[in-house]
Amino acid sequence: MQTTTRQQLPGIVLMIAAMLFSIIPLLSMFSAALQPQGTVPVGISWPADPQWHNFVDAWNAANITTLLGSSSLIVLGVVPALVIISTMAAYAITILNIPLGRILFLLLLAGLTLPFELTIIPLYQQIQDMGLLNNRVGLILPLIALNLPFAVFWMRAHFLTVPQELSEAAGVDGAGSWNALRHIHIPLAGPALASLALLTFLSTWNQFLLTIVLIQDAEKRTMAGALQAFVGQYSTDVVLLNAGALLIMAPVIVVFLLLQRHFVKALLQGATKG
Repeated sequence: MQTTTRQQLPGIVLMIAAMLFSIIPLLSMFSAALQPQGTVPVGISWPADPQWHNFVDAWNAANITTLLGSSSLIVLGVVPALVIISTMAAYAITILNIPLGRILFLLLLAGLTLPFELTIIPLYQQIQDMGLLNNRVGLILPLIALNLPFAVFWMRAHFLTVPQELSEAAGVDGAGSWNALRHIHIPLAGPALASLALLTFLSTWNQFLLTIVLIQDAEKRTMAGALQAFVGQYSTDVVLLNAGALLIMAPVIVVFLLLQRHFVKALLQGATKG
């Protein structure tokens, strides 16, 4: 059934509104980042003499080269481990129906209800007892644990959409649980795995509070910590702050553009198969 332009109009208006809501803040930051340093930009206005070197100054002032490497190491430690652990846990709970699986899943869901701020002090004391303060491993482990409830929930939602006949057919052909996971379920879970990796990347890359609590060495923190370089006790360089924020967001935007097709496919998969 074809829809008329009048029927499509509300959707088009909402799409345009959502697009403007997302793009206008970026345009405002971009115009502010090109203003002369020391000024206080207001609104969106293209400067008569754009200061493109502000991005170079922000890069050097925030030591972004070092933080880019540090952030990449933390992301590489968190994302693959979380994707593997959550996939195997969701597979065991959903497809294998392990004993007490439903109770374990409910306990994981309870982790989603805990406010993040409540875990800061217990995490600090635990990481201190383990001797991992000011160590990237001491940040990677809590990030995996904090993201695990949502990751298991995400992968379980995918496995619920997979027909049970596939696992039964694999069993008839002599494939064990491990082979069925590797050769049947993981290839089918491509969009769900890619979107989970994307969401975990965004969460880890933008992590700020836990990073400044567990790591005292500024060079071992994530990219989000670079914003501190532009905020002083008595003043804030708004122009460099905007330039630095855009530099920090750039890798996130690039990764999202690369994986957005899988992300949309995973969302549509869940919406249509509910």
